[in-house]
Amino acid sequence: MKTKRKIDPFFWIAAFSSFTVVVFILFPLIEMVVQPSFQDLKETIQDPDVVRSIWLSIYTSGLAALISFVIGTPFAYLLARKNFWGKRLVESIVDLPIMIPHPVVGIAILGLAGKNHWLGNLMQQVGIHIMGTVTGIVTVLTFVGLPFYINTVKTGFEAIPVRLENVSRSLGASLTGTFFRVTFPLAWRSMLVGIIMCCARAISEFGAIVIVAYHPMIAPVMIYERFTAYGLKYSQPVAVWLIVVCLVLFLLLRIFSMPKEKRA
Repeated sequence: MKTKRKIDPFFWIAAFSSFTVVVFILFPLIEMVVQPSFQDLKETIQDPDVVRSIWLSIYTSGLAALISFVIGTPFAYLLARKNFWGKRLVESIVDLPIMIPHPVVGIAILGLAGKNHWLGNLMQQVGIHIMGTVTGIVTVLTFVGLPFYINTVKTGFEAIPVRLENVSRSLGASLTGTFFRVTFPLAWRSMLVGIIMCCARAISEFGAIVIVAYHPMIAPVMIYERFTAYGLKYSQPVAVWLIVVCLVLFLLLRIFSMPKEKRA
């Protein structure tokens, strides 16, 4: 006779915690999504200002991810492959934009780009303006999104066996040739995931943007302005469309971060 297996109390604790976390995240989002009527959502997405702000968010986030890809990939490779004095300090510096309050980021960038700083004077002389420009938005979004790209790609490089690169080098390939023929093809999925994570982080930025470039208005700033001026009724539909964009990004993130066998 089989004895009935007793379920450990920790299972019920884990199940309750899981349910609580899911409800805590989904309930306010679902409520916000279902409150605007279909007509409100339709009218909002037909508003040229809303469409312009959402596309500006996507465009500037994409540029920030592209910049992160160009300057962050070699840096991530260095962190993954080399041990050097002060490496932990460098990695901590990379993570700083994640931890510090984002209004501080905006103030710091404006401090450098202002007329009272030599760098700001130099930038203005060559025609580069940060305050209230798309350039300023991209600068801020790159600042906050770059750590996510570097950390993701660094992990991807670390997962590639060093012996594969050593074999390539032993056959006469240069470091550059080895990177583009061996390492890059094996790490491209990590780079794509890093780009998506950078975009997802950048597209949600508000605190630093509202200080550096309130105009031109990206979607989070428009949501804030409509909420303060008109309340929930006019801000919720814009927020719903931005959630849709973020959901698409995270669906892509889950697809490309999934092992190849599971995706098949």
